Amino acid sequence: MTTAKGRSAAEFVPETHSLSKLRAAAAACEGCELFRRATQTVFGEGPAHASLMLVGETPGDQEDLSGHPFVGAAGRLLDELLAAAGIDRAETYVTNVVKHFKWEPRGKRRLHAKPSSREIAACRPWLDAELATVEPALIVCLGATAARALLGSGFRVTRERGKVLESERGEKILATYHPSAVLRTPDEARRHAMRDEMLADLHVAAEWLGKRGSRL
Repeated sequence: MTTAKGRSAAEFVPETHSLSKLRAAAAACEGCELFRRATQTVFGEGPAHASLMLVGETPGDQEDLSGHPFVGAAGRLLDELLAAAGIDRAETYVTNVVKHFKWEPRGKRRLHAKPSSREIAACRPWLDAELATVEPALIVCLGATAARALLGSGFRVTRERGKVLESERGEKILATYHPSAVLRTPDEARRHAMRDEMLADLHVAAEWLGKRGSRL
């Protein structure tokens, strides 16, 4: 088998606007080395033409095992905040910038590791294919990795979160915290503040879509 070094997902992405065909093709992706240690590809899920797309960083341990995005503790917090903001998760498309779990061993545990810029770039064709297929009215980036992938390396979530911005490609994007970042914050007061700020950001997204008659 040839090494994945220097390759990207581009050679595995089919010419199609079918999410089911994209998902099937992604299951065999070897566009970067992350596939070697991951249990499986974790592709995006949701309606084919959702008005809202949520984009995170990379699957976590529970997502890697289940094959579904945002099903662990971070997923439960996301579901709670979406509901509080009046957003139906069943009507949103949820995915990650990187489709394979990157981890480091810590005893018997597998701890999340941040994907490199090369791994993000290698996996980007899958996200581009999802965006071209779903054509969401608004993208909500969950965390800095997703936001910088779509808005550039200079973007800072702490400074520009909660604003509907436009990417170089003309996409409407709002960034907020990743729910995992909220959960990992050790200071209780700050953790509650981040949760409230994330909820406020999702309210902005809901209101923006509501003014355009988008279904949530």
